[in-house]
Order: sequence, then C-alpha cells, then structure tokens
Amino acid sequence: MDGVHGESRQKDGILYVVATPIGNLEDITLRALKVLAAADVIAAENTRTTGTLLTRHGISKRPVALHQHNEARTAGKVLQWLRNGRSVALVSDAGTPGLSDPGALVVAKALAAGLRVVPVPGANAAVAAFSASGLSDGRFLFYGFMPARASARRAAIAGLASLGCALVFYEAPHRILESVDDLTALLPGGRTIVIARELTKVFESVASMPLLEAPAWMRDDANRQRGEFVLIVSGAPERDEKALTGWESMLEHLLGELPLAQAVRLTCTLTGARRKAVYAHALAVAAMADKKD
Repeated sequence: MDGVHGESRQKDGILYVVATPIGNLEDITLRALKVLAAADVIAAENTRTTGTLLTRHGISKRPVALHQHNEARTAGKVLQWLRNGRSVALVSDAGTPGLSDPGALVVAKALAAGLRVVPVPGANAAVAAFSASGLSDGRFLFYGFMPARASARRAAIAGLASLGCALVFYEAPHRILESVDDLTALLPGGRTIVIARELTKVFESVASMPLLEAPAWMRDDANRQRGEFVLIVSGAPERDEKALTGWESMLEHLLGELPLAQAVRLTCTLTGARRKAVYAHALAVAAMADKKD
C-alpha cells in the first residue's frame, strides 16, 4: 500500500474505510479503486455485492465477510491482520461503512489498539439527496433509520420537531408509508419534505412538496413506495417568542399546569386550533423540557 498513501510501509497495517457506490457502479473514486486493488484483505458486508463491484473494475480478489451478524467476532481477525502488517479495506454494500451500515465496531477497536484508520470518502445517499433537495437550510441533522416500532418512531420525530435544521432520514420500502404518515402527523404540514428514491439507480426520483401533501402523493402511485429512500424535512422556522400565536402561548401556559393530553384538549376547545398541530407542538415542548431536566 506504499503507493496508495505515499508513505513507507509501517510495521502495522492500515485499516482503510472505503466508500463504495450507492447504486451506479461508476460512482467510485479513483483512489478507492487503487486502495481496493492494493489491499491485502477486503472485508465486505456482502461478499457477492462487493465481488460484482470488484469484477466490474477488473480487481481479481475474493473479499471476506464482515457484517452485522459476525462483526464482533471478526473484529479480532481484522486487528490481527493489521498487527501482522496487512492492509485491510473495509467496505459495506453501498455507501460508507459505519454510517447506517456495519463497520463502526471494527474501526473503534482499531483506534483503541492504536492502529491507523484512513477514510477513503465517496458516494453518500444523505449528501446526494440533500444536494438535490433545493432546501436552503444550510444545515442538516442526519438521523439515519427511524425506529421500527411506531411509538418509538413517533417519540423520535416529536423530539426533533423544534430543530431549526433540516432532518434527514433513511427508510426502507416496507415502512415508508408509516414513516411519512408519522412525519405528517407530528410536524407542521407547511414544512417541505423531499422524497428521494433509488438514488443513482435506474428508477431514481426526487420529489419536493409540502409535508401535508406527502401521504396522498405516496399512495397515488404504488411505484413511489418501492426502493430505498432518503427523506428530508425542512427545519423548523426560527421561533420568535413575541410572535407566538394565541394557541401556542395558551398551550405552553397550560402545559405548566396540566398533563399533556388535557392541555392539548383544552387548547383546541378554547381556540379552535387543529389538534394535530397542537399535539405536535406539545410533544416538542415536552421533549425540550426533558432535555433541560
């Protein structure tokens, strides 16, 4: 690997964390190809998927498996290879290892052992989607996959509701409708959602719309529910305490005196505000209070 990193070979090997394409096999850097070709070992989340990538680019190596089910026990082997002076290229199925993919444990153990870890950046679904979103937030929070359990997912969304940065989620096809429904129920419908699907693949699509319209849009065409998703929701607008609407001021006062459900019900009765918006705001206020505690 001397030529790859431009330094003399050390006693210990180097662990390269290599980003690979998220769909289109041409989306790989020249540096990544050079690292993969020169590595002594390629540790892959899925050896078949990585094998296809290697064959496409003329690299005749057989990767070894390192995935979520064997990472804990395989980490020891990786450390031993590195201590024996062998270089290891760590790759996932798509994108960057350790980012909603296996690899973080191996990297942590290598760092703890004083071994060198070198990132080789490349394709990333979250960044690709954000670049095509048209949102002007300037900042975003990458959440990754939301909890599978409905109650945990809704609690997570409520805790993020007041953040002023865009929110970026990954989602699988079998949960996309439920996740979009929960985002719509718990966040103001006027915020923008960008639904990026199958990025860099044949059926890639990027759509932007008010959050309130998203559930019907998703259900209008079954094809819109297929593939791997990146969801981006614009951030909450800056909050001006002096400009709070009447029901927001009333709700926050009632939350200091009453249980959440009772405060929401009374606010809706007295002001005529929509329960969905009031409930979402109440959850956000409660989440902020919990953080302060």
